[in-house]
Amino acid sequence: MASMRDIKRRRSSIQSTQQITKAMKLVSTVKLQKARTRAEKCNDYFHRMYETIHSILARTGVVMSPYLQKGPSEKKAVVLISSNRGLAGGYNSNVAKKLLECGFDREDVQLYTMGRKAKDYLSRRGYEVVSDYSDAIDEPAYKDAAALGEEVLEAYTSGAAGELYLIYTEFHNTVSQEPVAMKLLPVEPEEEFANRTEKLTLMNYEPDEETVLGEMIPQYIKSLIYGAMIESAASENSARMQAMDNATSNAEDMIQDLSVKYNRARQNSITQELTEIIAGAEAIG
Repeated sequence: MASMRDIKRRRSSIQSTQQITKAMKLVSTVKLQKARTRAEKCNDYFHRMYETIHSILARTGVVMSPYLQKGPSEKKAVVLISSNRGLAGGYNSNVAKKLLECGFDREDVQLYTMGRKAKDYLSRRGYEVVSDYSDAIDEPAYKDAAALGEEVLEAYTSGAAGELYLIYTEFHNTVSQEPVAMKLLPVEPEEEFANRTEKLTLMNYEPDEETVLGEMIPQYIKSLIYGAMIESAASENSARMQAMDNATSNAEDMIQDLSVKYNRARQNSITQELTEIIAGAEAIG
């Protein structure tokens, strides 16, 4: 059985750790409130932009646009958003696992990362990281999303990549976040829109389809990347808040258990001392 000194030392160590997890939970809670507000404001625009583009394309006939046809390359440019810090439960690992679940050949993946955790994890496993925008994820801004969007669009239009994907964590609420893989290019109307094509009047474009889509789709890509950054920031802080709350609760349970063990050890020590005193007194008598 551990000595009273060892138990006391361990209990003090856990109490110190508990203070840290409490502080981290409070910080994450404050950051979450701000990030959640931004995510809720951005959410409608994010999803409406996605639905609008797919609805427009469902009303469009055959259009010769590089954004609507798969490129000649088998390479897949993947924008992958994680975080720069750990202690957020499975947040970062779930994003990396989502890429692995896509079933892409490692040699065909070109990563454009935001967040060092998933970047480091995947680069150690042989994935190519073309560009890293990790500094941008701490304070998501549209200019950073636009810069990343320009780079991946250049890779797609130049033929360096034949497809473009976005992997991020979708924020549902404070207890539910889900990693999502979304295909950005070539743009393909979803089944719900494609099935309605015969019922829809074809879209008229001015000056022409290719010019209009050439302006709209790059903005669409940048908007989706920005929306994914906002949702990922909210998801990260929510995941860290939950992780620190669980850690604090676990620390409290361990402290209570060690307190019981300490009291038992103290009681045994007192009992042993009394026994020795009584035995000594009887021997003298």
